[in-house]
Amino acid sequence: MTQLVLASSSPFRKAILDKLNLPFETASPDIDETRHINESPQDYVARLSEEKARALQQQYPNALIIGSDQTAIINGETIGKPGNYDNAYKQLSDASGKTIVFLTGLTLFNSVTNISDTEVVPFQVHFRSLTPQMINNYLTAEQPYSCAGSFKSEGLGIALFEKLEGDDPNTLIGLPLIKLIRMLEKQGQTII
Repeated sequence: MTQLVLASSSPFRKAILDKLNLPFETASPDIDETRHINESPQDYVARLSEEKARALQQQYPNALIIGSDQTAIINGETIGKPGNYDNAYKQLSDASGKTIVFLTGLTLFNSVTNISDTEVVPFQVHFRSLTPQMINNYLTAEQPYSCAGSFKSEGLGIALFEKLEGDDPNTLIGLPLIKLIRMLEKQGQTII
């Protein structure tokens, strides 16, 4: 088995990858995550997922490196992590009664061959109509300020939704495992 590295400091992505029962290391890539002018959300997450994986090539010259990045789109606007209560309140207010599209860029980079496989995986979240009290109660309870879209779907955030649509529920948390398994298998890695 080739060394496997998750290019992320996210405890959520680490917990998802743990599901595969594969040995792996985590390392935080140091990249500029500024969006380029006129860059589409799809191109943005694809670029960042690949840059994150490639940033660790020197440190891990004989590895398969997983990079992932996520963004959300509300009312045609790209949103990220809110950072604080006020921004999170605005994001959830804007999402109330609407459908948000989450785009997750996923890259598997082979640091030996210098070849990467990158895909963008969509996931749709249909929000309930949220009252100001519901939003406040949720934000006070879970404080999801480091999560794109201002919620933790694996926690109490599930109460904010009407329904979820996508091929893999792990995508919403930030690491599309079904796609990753196929990428790993193409690199000769046996999962089961």
